[in-house]
Amino acid sequence: MSARARILQGYRRVRAATEALVAPLSAEDQGLQSMPSCSPAKWHRAHTTWFFETFVLGPRGVRPHRESWGPLFNSYYVAVGPRSPRPKRGMLSRPSAAEVDVYRQAVDSEVARVVETEPEETLGALGGLVALGLAHEQQHQELLLTDLLNAFADSPLAPVYAPPNRPVRHAEAPPLDFVAFARFEGGLVEQGAAAGTEFRFDNEEPRHRVYLAPFEIAMRAVTVREWKAFADAGGYTTPGLWLSEGYDWATQNEVRAPLYARREGSELLAYGLGGLRICHDDEPISHVSYYEADAIARFLGARLPTEAEWEHAAAGLDPDAGNFADDGALGPLPFSVAPEARASTGASGLSQMFGDVWEWTSSAYGPYPGFAPDPSALGEYNGKFMVNQQVLRGGSCFTPRGHVRASYRNFWHPDTRFQMTGLRLARTVQS
Repeated sequence: MSARARILQGYRRVRAATEALVAPLSAEDQGLQSMPSCSPAKWHRAHTTWFFETFVLGPRGVRPHRESWGPLFNSYYVAVGPRSPRPKRGMLSRPSAAEVDVYRQAVDSEVARVVETEPEETLGALGGLVALGLAHEQQHQELLLTDLLNAFADSPLAPVYAPPNRPVRHAEAPPLDFVAFARFEGGLVEQGAAAGTEFRFDNEEPRHRVYLAPFEIAMRAVTVREWKAFADAGGYTTPGLWLSEGYDWATQNEVRAPLYARREGSELLAYGLGGLRICHDDEPISHVSYYEADAIARFLGARLPTEAEWEHAAAGLDPDAGNFADDGALGPLPFSVAPEARASTGASGLSQMFGDVWEWTSSAYGPYPGFAPDPSALGEYNGKFMVNQQVLRGGSCFTPRGHVRASYRNFWHPDTRFQMTGLRLARTVQS
């Protein structure tokens, strides 16, 4: 297959995946915005199209589909021009969802034409730019699902986006007092995207060396059973388990369960895109903040891993072998699942490192040594957000398969819960 054909094949696959996500939605569904941190599905579709129009087509002389739409769908690129207020994206009844359909089709046609006619000497650079746009669109595919869940959760009807498309056979995870750990000797290790990585974001670079003390990391994510033990022991009202800011946050917001979940007797009921369900004790706990994750880890006699520990432990595992959005389960799977489900395990025995839930780390999101953002507007993609946020690793059941890798860095503010966030335990090995 030629380079041009590969670029177009990847482009069409990702763009079609976005449309498949909105296929179950009405035009009204696509306009929902439940809070400032979320965006309507229609906006996600238009913004990702604007990205290609602005950064791929514009420099090649292609005029915008609608000049007046630029400020509507520019997210945070100050160097590009004005932007509409993020909290009011749900007020954009126009353009309509049908007009966004036409917009996407028009830009797709122009991108195909540009790829087919690009001079051979600049085709590689164009391919890299398209790859960035596609990785960006995959991020918005995940955001589309998390934002839709947040909006649907506000509905008294508890609407079902789509039912799970495969059965899951439950099996018991090890009991609370037997959380197995894998040991790593640490030492001087490398962190960041390796040379030759097909695609990586700039925040994964440059690759550099870090020193790790010997550590252990849990074989699996923390489960609902372990969260119940934390909650039943009064974990939410025990100040000694919490960071001060986290305890104030939990107290002021009366947090007593993960987002979208509530206790009914011994059961944890949770609302997800598949509707309301009883959580299985052996599935990963999800929709917890960094504050909760840190407190739960402390209650369980452990801590959160650093992002360098997490990446070192995940190196060599298959990042595609997990529960991702492509599987259609629409939520975390239990520790043991149906035989057809793949698990991200390797020689270390680690499971669920990729997919299911994003795992909070104890690391603040910041630049790697030697990091320098691109001087163009694309340099605004990651660098300017490197403050007051925590790193998460591994992807989730809302992440498209093929999007994440061991060096991939996600980041959110510590109080974030509307993302598919969970945790894994780590311990320092005492010499």
